[in-house]
Amino acid sequence: MTPRRVPVSRRDRPAKAPLSREAVVAAGLRVMRAEGLERLTMRRLAAELDTGAASLYVYVDNLAELHGALLDELLRDTPLPPVAADGWQDAVIDVLERYTRMLWAHPSLARSVLALHPSGPNYLRLIDCLLGLLAAGGVPSRAAAWGIDPLLQLATATAAEQGTRRESAEATGEEQHLEAAVREARPADYPNIAGARDDLFSGTGEQRLRWYFSALLAGIATTPQPTA
Repeated sequence: MTPRRVPVSRRDRPAKAPLSREAVVAAGLRVMRAEGLERLTMRRLAAELDTGAASLYVYVDNLAELHGALLDELLRDTPLPPVAADGWQDAVIDVLERYTRMLWAHPSLARSVLALHPSGPNYLRLIDCLLGLLAAGGVPSRAAAWGIDPLLQLATATAAEQGTRRESAEATGEEQHLEAAVREARPADYPNIAGARDDLFSGTGEQRLRWYFSALLAGIATTPQPTA
């Protein structure tokens, strides 16, 4: 009896894992962390997943949606405090500071988020937490609803600015140039700069960031809104 031939696979590698939105986002995070968001194109992502670029559009409509999904995945591990009236302002500032620092590590993503309208479940969880804290602090519902947008814009813009400035300063030293120019500004030419010279660069980054949020929160809680 002739022995039965055993078929031999022509593939020289294991079968590919099935595609999913989760797999696409996870691959996008890997590329962003390793190479930067600028290198994360649909073609590069397809190569990471060993597939064609066209097949990715089943899971994300475009790069903007992918960026929003990356933000939402990063937010998954951002801790949120319980809603309570005690210390509500510090709790709001803590949440916003964590969000800012998370984006600070990815300034290119922060710049992209400025032009997006994120809508993922973890971003909604962040908004819900902030609204709850503002309500617990006695901020009127409409003021809280209006205030969420500038609070998150400030956090995102700060991350985009500071993260980009850090990268640029490391390459060119331009931050030192600005400080030197302010220090050397003649009072006769720039009297207001001269008067505030010692304060313009005072405080730590953390102190200034928390003050920004505190000042904005005070305005949200007390500024009258226009009637309908």
